[in-house]
Amino acid sequence: MTPTRIDVHAHLWTAGYLDRLERLGKSDTATQRGIGADATDADLEARFALMDRAGIDLQVLSTAPQSPHLPAESDAVALAEAANDSYAELVARFPDRFLAFAALPLPHVDAALSELTRALDELGAVGVGVTTTVLGRTLADPLFGPLYEELDRRGAVLYVHPAGEGAGSPLITEHDMTWMVGAPVEDTVAIMHLILAGLPARYPRMRVLASHLGGALPLLPRRLDDHLAFESPGTPEPPSVAARRLWYDTVSHAHPPALVAAVASFGADHIVLGTDFPYEDGEVFLRAVDHIADSGLGPEEVTMILDTNAADLLGLSAP
Repeated sequence: MTPTRIDVHAHLWTAGYLDRLERLGKSDTATQRGIGADATDADLEARFALMDRAGIDLQVLSTAPQSPHLPAESDAVALAEAANDSYAELVARFPDRFLAFAALPLPHVDAALSELTRALDELGAVGVGVTTTVLGRTLADPLFGPLYEELDRRGAVLYVHPAGEGAGSPLITEHDMTWMVGAPVEDTVAIMHLILAGLPARYPRMRVLASHLGGALPLLPRRLDDHLAFESPGTPEPPSVAARRLWYDTVSHAHPPALVAAVASFGADHIVLGTDFPYEDGEVFLRAVDHIADSGLGPEEVTMILDTNAADLLGLSAP
């Protein structure tokens, strides 16, 4: 099978979808508008040209942080269905350009299970995407157990992306750090919630994909292991072991030391290419790809990260 370069961290929101979110009370959609991430012909043409310059074959689309996680079940279901139908249409139009992570109408688990089934079995989604918290609930909340059981049964991908809430800390959100600091903090905290609850070991076939190299996790394995005895003695396995069960995208704003640390901590075979389009655009987008080969990693590690790991993660590799 010819290696395929897949960007697992790429966003697309139609204006209609964002309008519906706003009508339902979401007040933070401005940062997703007018930035080249719509499905208009002009936006798509510019996106595809940039992908070509970077040598990227496919992008996996996701709605986070504007996920249809809404208090009213009917609203959440309607928006999740609309998002997934829109993605399925784009994948059908551009099968050589797009794949999609399905949006789920959380925290409504029964409805989410129904939409998961429809999206994966009928619409061709390659996994599901969620935010690091869901209306204030941690992803380790037992409420989500049935969802993880089904993903584990299928061996499917759970893509975790920051919610943009500064990890619930006004020390972050009220000091202009919601995304520059808050996002990797959310990544770190969310994955640690899963690890301390023992979910990676309990659901070993569920493929958890964390954004941004897992936040601070590449720097912490030994500290995490050493602190278990007095801080979280009920954790079923060392965090350094659990963390290696997960996958991580390369979005680090092209900072090679971060990538090298993640490879050393988690293994090159569990790192996959991500760009965070459209927030890394133009020359920054190109650097998001090029820095991997310039990071000092070995050629085999670079090839895995750029061209083979994502296909393995998403179940697209040839048998």
